Amino acid sequence: MNNKIISNILLLIVLVLLQVSLFSHIDFLGYLNPYIYIIFLLYFPFEKELRIAFLFLAFLLGLSIDIFSDSGGVHAAASLSVAYLRPLFMRWAFGATIDYNTFKLGKATFGQRFNFLLLMILTHHFILFTLEIFSFVQLLTILKKTLFSAIFTFVLSLIFIALFSRKRT
Repeated sequence: MNNKIISNILLLIVLVLLQVSLFSHIDFLGYLNPYIYIIFLLYFPFEKELRIAFLFLAFLLGLSIDIFSDSGGVHAAASLSVAYLRPLFMRWAFGATIDYNTFKLGKATFGQRFNFLLLMILTHHFILFTLEIFSFVQLLTILKKTLFSAIFTFVLSLIFIALFSRKRT
């Protein structure tokens, strides 16, 4: 197996374990729930040949979180949806002429990475909380949970990315 695939599978396992053992137990005022496992969806390689594998791993990631948190498939649906929409988000954040095979997230500008990360997190959280609450009457609650959890997840993701990214010289 390729070292890149092995390292990504290890990242998936570590993020699932961190999410279910630590971050799933954070629930501040009912609105702040960090979901750091979305980092996997950001950093999986962008090659088109790995698209099906990426969608399968995104589903597996969400399903793993669902199994441990007994949430009925909402994480799997949100993760798979965001994984499916990732090329669209990449074209929006990095430009329409992006070459997926040569693209490196670390070489993008801070503003581009910021937009990409924020768009992925907001979309993931909106889908997640819409499916979890599943009521248009509770639209304000869905939006509040999406916004506050997305901000918290965004800040934690930036911290994790800064701490664990490889230093470029």
